[in-house]
Amino acid sequence: MLSLRSSRRLRLPRPRSFLGFMSLQTGTELVSIALLFNKAIGIYGLLTLVTGFQMSILQFTAYFLSIAVVAVLAYCLPHIGKGTPFQNLLLAWVYAIDTMVSGLYTTAFATSWYLQLKEMQAGTASEVTGQEEVHMTERRDDAATPVRDDGIDTAFSMVLIIGFTLVRIYFSLVIMAYARAVILRFVDERVPESDEDDESGSAPNPFAVGAPLGEGLQGKIGRYMISVGKSYWLGGRKEDEEWAKDAHSKFRSSRR
Repeated sequence: MLSLRSSRRLRLPRPRSFLGFMSLQTGTELVSIALLFNKAIGIYGLLTLVTGFQMSILQFTAYFLSIAVVAVLAYCLPHIGKGTPFQNLLLAWVYAIDTMVSGLYTTAFATSWYLQLKEMQAGTASEVTGQEEVHMTERRDDAATPVRDDGIDTAFSMVLIIGFTLVRIYFSLVIMAYARAVILRFVDERVPESDEDDESGSAPNPFAVGAPLGEGLQGKIGRYMISVGKSYWLGGRKEDEEWAKDAHSKFRSSRR
């Protein structure tokens, strides 16, 4: 009982709307389109290689991954409105992974920039050492202002990085929640229940062998994606889902 309660407390948040007033589908479409435009910059980044621009391996891999994300988004975007389980599950995973990778890249770039800033400050301080006392005082006064400004800029940049990261995490949770709703709705409409699934408390896996979506390469990839965090994708009671409540209310109103 204790482990069950603790697992409920530690479960991944499941937003029921986007920003409190839009549906998860609308939020997923808006976030995906915004990411598509953002990642499209990676294509122009690689074109700078033609002009002879030198970039590091870190920059090159970041641009290359941006192009890969654009390709996945172009493949998955038309299926958001259609409610296709595989493409929406793939979109959720790609956005979550891109959020983590982007956070790592941002941390690496910020660390590199901070180290370069410290080297510049150290170089400025070493130039002052051999000067006369009057000139030393003047240069220290002149050097103090940029250092304070750099400190403020660094703190402000860190606040922006943390803020954008938190926003990306929320967007990722929205896309995951929508993909979960799409999967559960498909299971409710197309996949028959089994005793094993009832005992485990999870819905049937639509990507299982012999299930409607279990054939071919998509079935293999779907089984792998849904196996990581299976309790999130297939767990929970149908009565607690927003789409199930809406369907139930529409059914009751139609009977009246």
